Amino acid sequence: MFIGTDIVEIDRVKKAIERTGEPFLARVYTAAERQYCDNACGSRRRYDSYAARFAAKEAYSKAAGTGIGADASLNEIEVTNLESGMPVLTLYGTAKAYFEANFPGCRIDVSLSHTAKLAIATVLITKAE
Repeated sequence: MFIGTDIVEIDRVKKAIERTGEPFLARVYTAAERQYCDNACGSRRRYDSYAARFAAKEAYSKAAGTGIGADASLNEIEVTNLESGMPVLTLYGTAKAYFEANFPGCRIDVSLSHTAKLAIATVLITKAE
């Protein structure tokens, strides 16, 4: 079992989006994440959702031991939600290849939460049953 946790100040993510805009969003988030955060969440929860997803990407990198860089880019780690609202982490590209090579037969679970100021995510990598 491998676990990673990260906590992010929502205001820092908000400021990064407001300051950098499209370059930051494209580097960090997938199209599906952006659509969810911009449309499904409404303006009040938009930055909460972006921050929680950022925390999940960092938490995954800690659980997998990759860091963010050669073995996993931020936009190769995607957090979406099932219809029930349960978050799901999906990997693409280099991140997916690394995970499949280093964690055969494993699954990834993710949990997200936030307060008015902070977003937190925990990622757990375990043997699939």
